[in-house]
Parts: sequence; C-alpha cells; structure tokens
Amino acid sequence: MARVLLVSTGDTIAHRQHSGRPAIATATELLAAVAAHLPTVDVRGEDVMAEPSWDTSPATMLALARRVRAALVDDGFDGVVVAHGVDTLEETAFLTDLMAGPAATRGGIVFTGATRCLDDPAADGPANLASAITAAADPATRGLGALVCFDRRLHAARWASLADISGASAFSSAPHPPLGHVTRAGRVTITAAPPARPAPVEGAPESDVALIKTYPGVPPALLTTAADAGARGIVLEGTGAGNVPVELFTTIGELTEWDIPIVLASRARTAPAALDDTHAGTGLATKVGAIGARGLGPTQARVALMVALGAGGVTAVRDWFAQL
Repeated sequence: MARVLLVSTGDTIAHRQHSGRPAIATATELLAAVAAHLPTVDVRGEDVMAEPSWDTSPATMLALARRVRAALVDDGFDGVVVAHGVDTLEETAFLTDLMAGPAATRGGIVFTGATRCLDDPAADGPANLASAITAAADPATRGLGALVCFDRRLHAARWASLADISGASAFSSAPHPPLGHVTRAGRVTITAAPPARPAPVEGAPESDVALIKTYPGVPPALLTTAADAGARGIVLEGTGAGNVPVELFTTIGELTEWDIPIVLASRARTAPAALDDTHAGTGLATKVGAIGARGLGPTQARVALMVALGAGGVTAVRDWFAQL
C-alpha cells in the first residue's frame, strides 16, 4: 500500500468561515473530510506553521521544499501532497521542483489548494485534495517533478500559473498543455510530455532576488535601487518575447559587470528558447548581458534565479539557465 504524506499549511482549503466561529482545519480533519473519496492508500497528515499564502516568506517556501524532499528520501513516503494557498502556490511548487533533485524519482509531488473555504456550499478543496492524493500515490507521477492539481488537471510546476481565483480551474499551463488528469474513477492519466528535469544546484538558494515589472518610461534607477537594497539578482518582466525599454540597457550592462545577474522574462507566456536565440528588435537586452528566462513566467523565473544563485554569480547563473 502506498504511503503518502499530506503537508497542510492552512489557508483557504482549511478555512471554516460559514459555520459559526471561524477556524482552520488540521491536516487530520482535512483527511477525514475526503476519506470516502480516497483510493486504498496510507495517508499521514502533518501541519506546518505558515504565513497566509499572500505573505509567504522565502524561508517558509524553502522549509516546505526541504520537507517534501526529506519525506521522500529520508522518511520513505511514496508521495507527498502540499495543501497551499493559491496566491503563491506556483512559487513554492516550482522551488520544490527545482530542489527535489533525485527525490522526484522516489514518488509523486503534488501541490493543491482551494479558491473557496472548506465549509462553503461549493467548496472545491475536498475534491482537489482527493485528486492530489490519488495522483501522488500513483506510480505514473514519479519522476515528473512537482505538479499542481486543481479541478482534476495536473500541471507541471514549471508551467503552472494562477489564472482564475474564482473558478475551480484556478491554474493553467498555457501555452503548454496540462500533463494529465485524474479521472472520476480515481485513475491517473498522463497525456503530455513533462518538461526536462532541471540541473541540480549544490548551494543554498538566495532569498534576496527582486522582480521588477517594466513599462514604457520605466526609470533605470529602479534596478540600481534594488541592487543597493541588497538584491543579489533581478528578474525583469518585459513585454512580447522579452523586450525592455532601451533606457535600461546601460544599467543592465553595469549590474552584470558587478556580478548581479539580470534575468529577462516576459509578461506573456512564451515557448522556451536558447539563450542566444534573439532576433532583430526582440530580446535585445540579452546583447548587453541579460539572461533569457527560457520561457519561464516572471514568478518562476524569480524562483529559478534564487536557486541558480546558489551556484555563484552571473557566469554560473547563465550556465544553469542554459540547461533549462
């Protein structure tokens, strides 16, 4: 019988707000709510103290990623489910994916949550949790890395983005397809190829990484201010295939020379591209030192840069991103 660990961080999936005094269900109580819908699996619940998802700290994200890895490597679980608030679920899931390393081959890693509280008449959390546990216990998810499970769909953490905070299908993989789904009969079906597994990084992730959204007229001082405040790296959210105003080029070049990596992502979802695959008028900031995000969305690019900085400065980060 498969053994699965449920790590519960509270948040919406565990909130009771409509039945008297507000309260937060424990992991054990969450499991009791879905017991009738689970496959034959041995599930253990574990509560982890965490901030609300909209205020999740890098330290909490890192602690969750390490707990998932330890559960698979040291504790012998066949799968791990993390019940997490939706606001920053994609960041924690991708950090866990990047830090899992060989542990990802030991069992399924699945993140889930809810957009409606536990005692809402239309609560989506119990169904999401049952599907996530089913997926984590199934051998089909081993080796796929961290997944995000909502509305029975399974998304790769690398591609998952919060698209709808009011509906059941809260997350999307666009422009990529979901990896698969959990059928109503409780079977896991994988329908698409997963992204390549990332190269491991031995050093600890760097928590101080800035994410700056660019716009017409953005002042270069925003970048230098972030660096002066202690940022070890910066992700720029550009437009199109990765464009930023030319006024930033000089500052990008200067910060790169100071060994502060600048990673260039896009506000639009784009397909992965080689770091040197630029075209006239597109991604020109890479010519002055910026590092292409390889199709990662801005939030995933920030997490990736946090991890890559564990290997060193600009050169190490560039080499690591080239393998994504």
